[in-house]
Amino acid sequence: MLPRNALGLGLRIPYYDYVFEHWPDVDYFEIISENFLGPAAPPRQKLARIRARYPVVLHGVGLNLLSHEAIDERYLDDLCRLADAMDAPFFSDHLCWSGAHGMNHHDLLPTPFRPELVEYAAERIDYVQRRVGRPFAIENLSSYVTFQTSTMSEWEFYSAVVRESASWYMLDINNIYVSSQNHGFDPLEYLSAIDFSRVQQVHIAGHERQADGLIIDTHDHPVADAVWQLYRHAWAMSGGFPTLLEWDDRIPPMSVVLAELDKARKVRDGQTHE
Repeated sequence: MLPRNALGLGLRIPYYDYVFEHWPDVDYFEIISENFLGPAAPPRQKLARIRARYPVVLHGVGLNLLSHEAIDERYLDDLCRLADAMDAPFFSDHLCWSGAHGMNHHDLLPTPFRPELVEYAAERIDYVQRRVGRPFAIENLSSYVTFQTSTMSEWEFYSAVVRESASWYMLDINNIYVSSQNHGFDPLEYLSAIDFSRVQQVHIAGHERQADGLIIDTHDHPVADAVWQLYRHAWAMSGGFPTLLEWDDRIPPMSVVLAELDKARKVRDGQTHE
């Protein structure tokens, strides 16, 4: 496992030149698994250079866990090989579905929160975790719709899935905030339901508020003050966790990204983050 105070970055193509020149003071990197599952040599060669210096964890978007379709075994074969090559401390994906009836929607789609779906999700997650042979962490979504058929809160559903599958949380603090604002729940109530001893990692990122008030999880802004406040609460409740900053669009110079990551250290040390 990573140290509980580890600070990491989501590895993106614009970072490569800076990383290879400066080898920045970052504890680890997280990669999007699907970017490295193919046979193309250049991405793997660059990744191997980074892995020689830093731990690397895997974050996927393609498992389609909550779909009715069978888990893609060829995808799992590729994922196992990548995890072994990186000696990844853990891997993660999302508590969602992304395709059905042979069609991939290329989006992370929500479901109703119901007990029968907990059992279904837990069975599939347990299978994937055993198949890959490493801790499997499940991420909560940012959400823009709710379902009338839900009989559980999101945090009840999420916690039940982690508990029943013996998997781990990949807890996205920004996603909690985004969903709390879009749906009108208390994010601190959400955090109070989390068993932080089962948190492998926390994500932080920026978001964008639309003209109609809806918040979109864009990963193209600095982390908002309200998200830093929620992060501070989570740190105080937990006893620590590895923290990963995601910045996926309108990416600024690497020095800006590193300064944003350093704010996490200041926030959890009780300093202001400005």
